[in-house]
Amino acid sequence: MLLPPRYTPCTPQDGASPAVHYMMEMLIRTPSDSFLVPIPQYPLYSATLVLYGGQLVPYELDEEAGWGLNMEHLQAQITSAQQRGLCVRGIVVINPGNPTGQCLSKENQQDIVRFCEQHNLVLIADEVYQANIYADNCSFFSFKQVVREMNSECPLVSLHSTSKGFVGECGRRGGYMEVINFPADVHEQILKLASINLCPNVSGQICCTLMMTPPEEGQPSYDLYVQERDAVLGSLARRAATLVSGLNQLKGVSCDAAGGALYASPRI
Repeated sequence: MLLPPRYTPCTPQDGASPAVHYMMEMLIRTPSDSFLVPIPQYPLYSATLVLYGGQLVPYELDEEAGWGLNMEHLQAQITSAQQRGLCVRGIVVINPGNPTGQCLSKENQQDIVRFCEQHNLVLIADEVYQANIYADNCSFFSFKQVVREMNSECPLVSLHSTSKGFVGECGRRGGYMEVINFPADVHEQILKLASINLCPNVSGQICCTLMMTPPEEGQPSYDLYVQERDAVLGSLARRAATLVSGLNQLKGVSCDAAGGALYASPRI
């Protein structure tokens, strides 16, 4: 039995990384269990797969398509993995991208959800850079929104963190995972696993609350909040543009505009 749509518990964490550990520990059963993981990628995912005895099935991001996901390539990778006797349990998608700096289109996200439905995959959506969008032609759409709009039952784990965006910094460990379209008894096991560590740090929980419920217009701190938010994000956008411009002036180097996150990926 799936939990009702309105009951989508968020599990607070000491950042998004512990949530990745919980999910990998829970979903990897045998050495033949594996996950599709993007290349290039943030090494947390390949490292936790090794730690918990699973295997990595790499998929290459398509630079020519703005570092998006190519469905034919994904199909070829999962078919190859299955032919080698692997059981592909899920796929990791980092959006906005680390270290590629892309922001996926909603159409690409819809294709990914359909792919997960077709192959019964858990979708782990690393969305910690969702506030860091720089290009005018880019918009962030959460996978939860996409899944809901499609009326999909794709199992989804959405990750967010205070150490990215503009609220905190890397030393301020706070975050959460939201798990939807999982059976109720699986939710119970996730809670048990998370409860081993008692609770996340208090300052991280406070930061998460501030990130998720910012001041509203008309409240005393709203104007200052907007001023500081726009100053941080504006500074990051200017630095992103400066970095890409500098890379493109180097001989033999080209770089697409940084759409989001904190990264640019040059071609040498």
